[in-house]
Amino acid sequence: QVQLVESGGGLVQAGGSLRLSCAASENILRFDRMDWYRQASGLQRELVAEVTRDGRTYYADSVKGRFTISKDTAKNTVDLQMSSLKPEDTRIYYCYVHDAITDYWGKGTLVTVFS
Repeated sequence: QVQLVESGGGLVQAGGSLRLSCAASENILRFDRMDWYRQASGLQRELVAEVTRDGRTYYADSVKGRFTISKDTAKNTVDLQMSSLKPEDTRIYYCYVHDAITDYWGKGTLVTVFS
């Protein structure tokens, strides 16, 4: 069973930056994609950013140019660097990975952006 542990969430003023990190319990090379999702209370979970095994990236339009996803195969982590944060970025952020068979989710980390 893969364990994913997110860290780095917190309270930040609008315009500021945060870096989220997701540590996987296994070698991340086994995953064909690693994603960050986010969810606000009462709303559907949405894909924020993705990095594939071969390094391709995808970003939601709402975060393009502000967020950067990266992975470190030596540390088995996937990070999300968030800049120019807005109050509407306030969500719980979840790490997600997929291998050939199964999806795995972290428990989430809360990001709160105040104006």
